[in-house]
Amino acid sequence: MVSRWLLVVVLVVIATGAMSFFVPAAGEPWKESQLLAPAALAKVINDPAAHKPLIFSVGPGADIKGSIEIGPAQDAANLQKLRSALSKIDRNEEVVLVCGCCPFANCPNIRPAFNLLNNMNFTRHKLLNLPHNLKVDWISKGYPMN
Repeated sequence: MVSRWLLVVVLVVIATGAMSFFVPAAGEPWKESQLLAPAALAKVINDPAAHKPLIFSVGPGADIKGSIEIGPAQDAANLQKLRSALSKIDRNEEVVLVCGCCPFANCPNIRPAFNLLNNMNFTRHKLLNLPHNLKVDWISKGYPMN
């Protein structure tokens, strides 16, 4: 009889979401404020007088104008390449990461790269907000390409 009541209690706890109290939520390594709108980056790239951030492409290609190709950050060698490039710059430099291979939820490249910037104590790093992909969120809008 006790085991039946225990089962009922466990099912109620799970069904009501009370277990979320015990299990920490898995969040993204970036804050909402660290997502950079494509239009904002395009405006800076197109403005000859604007200070340009360092743009690192951590996906399969460096398509955005002025971006530095690192290669897919899911590959340890490319992540090391990014680390090496970042080690040469001031931690207060404005840095933008770009992938765009697929929707954020599925992207294997943005999290390792963004975590690296967090771990290296960068203070002004952002992720270009391409929730769908580079084609939909950048190219189709006519934003600057290499």
